[in-house]
Amino acid sequence: MKFLRFLISCAITCCLVYFLNIKVGNLPPAGKILDPFHGFWQNAEIDALDINLQLQLSELNDIVNIQYEDNLIPHIFANNDHDLYFVQGYITAYHRLWQMEFITKVASGRVSEILGSSALEFDRLQRRKGLYSAAENGVRELQNHTQEFASLKSFAEGVNAFISQLSYKALPVEYKLLDYLPEKWDPIKTLLIQKYMVNSLNNDADLENTNLVKLIGKERFDFLFPDLPEDMDPIIPEGTPWEFEPVEIYTPDTFEITNSFAVNIKEDFEEGKGSNNWAVSGTKTENGYPILCNDPHLGLNLPMIWLALQLTAPGINTYGVSIPGIPGITLGLNDSIAWGATNADRDLKDWYQITFKDDSREEYLYDGKWLRTQKRVETIKIKSGKDFMDTVLYTHYGPVVYEKSYLGDCTLVNYALKWTVHNASLELVSSYKLNRANNLDETIEALKLWDSPPQNFAIATRAGDIAQIVQGNYPLKWAEQGKFLMDGSDPKYEWQGFIPKEHNARAINPKRGFISSANQQPFSSDYPYYYHSSWDEKFRNRRINSLLTSMTNITVDDMKDLQNDNYFILASESLPVMLDSLKNEELTVDQLEIVKLLQEWDYMANAEVIAPSYFHTWWLKMTKLLWDEFDLDIPINNPSKHMTRTLLNQYPSDPTYDIIETEVAESINDLLTISFIEAIDSVNNWKEANDNIDPLWYLYKNTSLRHMTQIKPFGYYQIPIGGYSGIINATGPNWGASWRMVIELGEEINGWGIYAGGQSGNPGSPAYNTFVDDWAQGKYFKINFWDSFDDSREGTTNIKLTNLREEKN
Repeated sequence: MKFLRFLISCAITCCLVYFLNIKVGNLPPAGKILDPFHGFWQNAEIDALDINLQLQLSELNDIVNIQYEDNLIPHIFANNDHDLYFVQGYITAYHRLWQMEFITKVASGRVSEILGSSALEFDRLQRRKGLYSAAENGVRELQNHTQEFASLKSFAEGVNAFISQLSYKALPVEYKLLDYLPEKWDPIKTLLIQKYMVNSLNNDADLENTNLVKLIGKERFDFLFPDLPEDMDPIIPEGTPWEFEPVEIYTPDTFEITNSFAVNIKEDFEEGKGSNNWAVSGTKTENGYPILCNDPHLGLNLPMIWLALQLTAPGINTYGVSIPGIPGITLGLNDSIAWGATNADRDLKDWYQITFKDDSREEYLYDGKWLRTQKRVETIKIKSGKDFMDTVLYTHYGPVVYEKSYLGDCTLVNYALKWTVHNASLELVSSYKLNRANNLDETIEALKLWDSPPQNFAIATRAGDIAQIVQGNYPLKWAEQGKFLMDGSDPKYEWQGFIPKEHNARAINPKRGFISSANQQPFSSDYPYYYHSSWDEKFRNRRINSLLTSMTNITVDDMKDLQNDNYFILASESLPVMLDSLKNEELTVDQLEIVKLLQEWDYMANAEVIAPSYFHTWWLKMTKLLWDEFDLDIPINNPSKHMTRTLLNQYPSDPTYDIIETEVAESINDLLTISFIEAIDSVNNWKEANDNIDPLWYLYKNTSLRHMTQIKPFGYYQIPIGGYSGIINATGPNWGASWRMVIELGEEINGWGIYAGGQSGNPGSPAYNTFVDDWAQGKYFKINFWDSFDDSREGTTNIKLTNLREEKN
């Protein structure tokens, strides 16, 4: 019997050894993951400041001091550029290696190498957008700027120094779970991250617009989708003089919109992505100093897109947040200025219908001639599978993203993409100079090199200046050019160059005493160049400008309160007419109680109130019925929330209120009553599924920080925060104010910041989500902007790096 038990024990042990060391699908061997000495749980034991550079110090030129605050924000003090950016690269990799490298995989269409064939279609689309070739163009252009390119190489060397000494035990947990290893870093990876940001912030609706005109006609389209709504408050104050002679633009007598529906794989622009920034002059502040504020609204993930740090060396002393993988400070301050940014997108992506000569697709028609296509073979490696070969055709416009080899049966769809991201640009040079700018003039000069993604840069200086610069590389177009799918064979649809940078809209020290932007239209109709954007914010900006206009003796606390403002302006402008239009006689007693709740609501979408949950659900149900004629199996967009609000308030008899699937013709009263009842039912269903708890706004909208891999235990859910899209505190289910910053530029610079996350990318680290609770509550940490290293500062951890070559001598 003992021998039998021994045999069974041996058999079980052998089976465990076997199964724990084989791969199942794309999962790593379980034994490798569960290894108590090297597996994923070891990451929870790595000390947050277990930094050991001793093996890499031979690559430094001089002493470097790193001073860490207890919240894990590093202050790097170096004596030269090389060491500064080398250590920034090392420190960034130490905290965020997996995140920054994974983004390069996403941007370059290499996710299949990690996740297998399930990511193939995503990778194909990424390759077809041309982001990798755009990054190649960027690296070639940067090589002409010796100093700035050297900083990029130093950063890469620092990243590689960390990777070279990285043991499996210390490997970020995501590599262990997904069973792969980091690659060597090089400058093109930094450019890929920059192009990835452009991709996430550039939007277009050319194909959707084409379908809409075909569906509803041009006159109705122009009414529902105006370029410049009349009641907007533009970024550049109306009446600002344009002190330049505009470039003449050839405008054709006519242009044609295709008679066929456009087809593509629709990419939704994520609602809520935008930003706020503003600066108030000393004439409006209590202390007489300018104050600058910024809160970019981006996707909420863990690790968060930002890493806070200070960089100090001869000629540079700057603090703020960087995007992991990109050297320098992206948003922040230095000794003389502070700057923030919001997305300044407009129509930068145009689609052209290509006519190929034959099925070989080796030639395409242009201006009566047949031009040759270029072919780029993309080899997509698939984990646990065979390589996939995809041939992407390139025209002089750009890549043919959608065609028969990608869409299968859609043999007549040949859409080439012309996009500013493909052009070589110098954002890293711009950032390098911006980090070192000493005054407003130097700041403006630095920003002239910024092309993409276009940004509204808010600037404040210690000299007392404030300015808003709408900066980007914007194509010269005639009115409505690129708003619809264009005929790629006709040269009249070509861009005519770019708007000169000095003609970009700007406001410097305006009389009203403040500048602001919140992704709204940049200027009024008197700007001499054509403007079109498929997405403009139409609520936050009016709330911000209204409050700033009325405010005097402004303090830093006033600005913090404004960044966390939860006033729901869409509700204030829509809900009264929605309630007045209800057919109350058709409602139950319980439903009438919700009517009363909404009537008494003060329009503040705070975390622990109920009314926003009902209004939001009613709005969704109402717009689904209102725009039901657009619910088709082709790319198409609904009119904006602003236009819906306008229709409700000004056009109560519009035929749109009729619900298509019914035989009767509904009125506005019918539609709003039906959708209200549906909304109540929807909220009740949510309550039943959640133990009949009250639908508090923060629970209902469920703002969450999900890990980039969607591994649930690595996330942070149901964060108690208010706000929503169109609210200054623009915080939704998976997007929000990613970094809040308030800077007062006086004799001494004072600053406060917070972001939704923590400095460490390690889910096992106590610094993984350090700031989340304070962020949700509208609190900030004090920005410690130090002039020099001081090892006597309390509450800091100091690391001194020396050059081993000199020590050995």
